[in-house]
Amino acid sequence: MSKTTTKDVRNLSDSEISDKIQNLRKELFDLRFKQATRQLAKTHRFKEARSELAQLLTVSNERSRSNTSS
Repeated sequence: MSKTTTKDVRNLSDSEISDKIQNLRKELFDLRFKQATRQLAKTHRFKEARSELAQLLTVSNERSRSNTSS
């Protein structure tokens, strides 16, 4: 996967962000499962997925806060 920037994330719609969040959480679960069974080859993917998930959650939280305060 290519590295996404916060600017790219901000251009996504709310439904796209929630879909990506769901997919990344599933991917992290799968990575943890593969690591536990010693089948994981790309350990660097943990850091990438967690950072991308954090970006998506940050933008999602910003949007929900701006919607409630308006």
